[in-house]
Amino acid sequence: MRVITGTARGRKLAALEGDSVRPTSDMVKEAIFSIIQFDIEGAMVLDLFSGTGQLGIEAVSRGAKECRFVDQSAESLKCTRENIAACGFGGKCTVTQANAIDFLRQVRLTFDIALLDPPYNKGLIPEALPLLEVHMSDRGIIVCEHEKELVLPETVGRMTRTKVYRYGKIGVTVYRNSIEEE
Repeated sequence: MRVITGTARGRKLAALEGDSVRPTSDMVKEAIFSIIQFDIEGAMVLDLFSGTGQLGIEAVSRGAKECRFVDQSAESLKCTRENIAACGFGGKCTVTQANAIDFLRQVRLTFDIALLDPPYNKGLIPEALPLLEVHMSDRGIIVCEHEKELVLPETVGRMTRTKVYRYGKIGVTVYRNSIEEE
């Protein structure tokens, strides 16, 4: 795993051993950031189900103002903290150990971009989307990485599904705030 571009370009990121975390492939990560490349600069980003933090770190490397990393695994967050420190992003990143659904019920922040890559086949994205939608800014974008068979709703509150991409066994669904289009 590595940072693809930006200020930390080429930096190797630590990964957890075993099957507890499924890192996003470079191909899928590159595709995700090509989709949102013009929206990252100065954005407040949420990396929900952050695992090793590679998606949020990529966003900060590409110019995001700040990123909040949320995961319930202490082991994953230890790895995330190491990766943040290795990239020199400590001042732009906040790490929270919490169940993602509980976090969304309690948080009072607004995000411009939310990156969701939860464990597959557990129904976490459909559960999280309605709770997340209320925390998205008027220019909000939600990017969901999931198993390709999962079909997510066309709309969630103010968020409208704008595109679904397929990369082998991986699906990526993108939502944008419909207020932004008006």
